[in-house]
Amino acid sequence: MSIDKLHRYLFDNADVRGEMVQLQDSYQQIIHAHTYPKALQLLLGELMAATSLLTATLKFSGDIAVQIQGNGPVSLAVINSNDKQQHRGVARWEGNIADDASLSDMFGKGYVVITLTPTDGERYQGVVELNKPTLAECIEAYFMQSEQLPTHLWLFADGKQAGGMFLQVLPASGNNVKSDDDFDHLTQLTHTIKPEELFGLPATEVLHRLYHQEQVRLFDPVDVSFKCSCSKERTGQALLSLPQTEVEAMLADLGEIRMGCEYCNTHYKFDSIDVAALFAHAHTSNTVQ
Repeated sequence: MSIDKLHRYLFDNADVRGEMVQLQDSYQQIIHAHTYPKALQLLLGELMAATSLLTATLKFSGDIAVQIQGNGPVSLAVINSNDKQQHRGVARWEGNIADDASLSDMFGKGYVVITLTPTDGERYQGVVELNKPTLAECIEAYFMQSEQLPTHLWLFADGKQAGGMFLQVLPASGNNVKSDDDFDHLTQLTHTIKPEELFGLPATEVLHRLYHQEQVRLFDPVDVSFKCSCSKERTGQALLSLPQTEVEAMLADLGEIRMGCEYCNTHYKFDSIDVAALFAHAHTSNTVQ
């Protein structure tokens, strides 16, 4: 049975909400799509856990993208997800990356960009500088900037599993001293979490170890999965953006055109019959319109 699940919980005696995510299979599918250096494997695990936790805070159906951009050896790391907790991700890098490379080592001067795209409604994008030692601290800064709510994240990855925890003062509590005190107290308790506990124990046991003196209400878990939206049809749309004569010239030189998905590393092959059908369908559709 897959352990890839997101758990939401509330504290009955405090205006604080919590989340916990445990990832294995979905994380492995992302990092095995390419031969990533170890430091990037760990970062993608933390980024995936963070995205899952952020997705759970959405109040709408739609998509979320959490990406890091920089001018260092790693130019991009991104996880895309949706309200169904379906994830895909990729990173781009050049040269050698040390196993113990820090965020600044990998990205140089950079930014964390969080993009929310509702199915219905306007797109929102938030940007924070990559000026903290950890990804968790950078995302905490995003929440203080965008929502001005005390928020804390714990993110872990070891190349095999990834996970994270999330605490946030409930929006309805406002500027409440008791809420702040409760949040500080629960933050101190959560700081004691160990990666091996998060990776190896059921959610109920993790929460009991952390909050056994608190009144915790745990909701039904949500499955987290890897899902790439690529297909041969979608990939073919990229060919349609080129002049037909140019595509036919490529076919004449190569015999076939191969195109790959950056996220899942699936490759699609287009021969002369595929290309002819692709452009014929496009011409027919344009004529009908």
